[in-house]
Amino acid sequence: MLRLEICYSKAYGALALGRSSKLVLQKAREKPLFMQSLERLADYPLFLEGSGQLIRDKPGEVLGAVGVTGDANELDDICAVTGIHTARPCSDSDFFDDRGLMRALSIHKSAPLTDPRPKRLARQPPGMRAGRNGRAAGKPPKTPNPGRNLRRKCHSGPI
Repeated sequence: MLRLEICYSKAYGALALGRSSKLVLQKAREKPLFMQSLERLADYPLFLEGSGQLIRDKPGEVLGAVGVTGDANELDDICAVTGIHTARPCSDSDFFDDRGLMRALSIHKSAPLTDPRPKRLARQPPGMRAGRNGRAAGKPPKTPNPGRNLRRKCHSGPI
């Protein structure tokens, strides 16, 4: 059960390199010797997988990072960004529309996050009994698609 250590290592890698861990993984593939040297210098192990996201304030300064594990990298990334938005700070994707600010904040643009699951997977087959949450059989969940609205602007009011 190393989930805490994996999450911490994903967040640490994102924070150490100033980019999402998905881009850290890309950097590791492009420059393996650089990453090997970096891993030797790091105070904590770097887990080279996606789903570590930087947490930024409204002006774009880094406040910290979050790491998520437990599902496919794409879903973990969606979970991380959704959690950041729920807490009301910003993620890197909130700044993708402003190239000047991205350059000033050293934000590297990555591909948009999409839910990799087939749409049919979200629905229960007819005749299935209610699950742990008591939802009636065959009805889709009332929660919105987790892949929607990930590029919304971060909260502008007080937290």
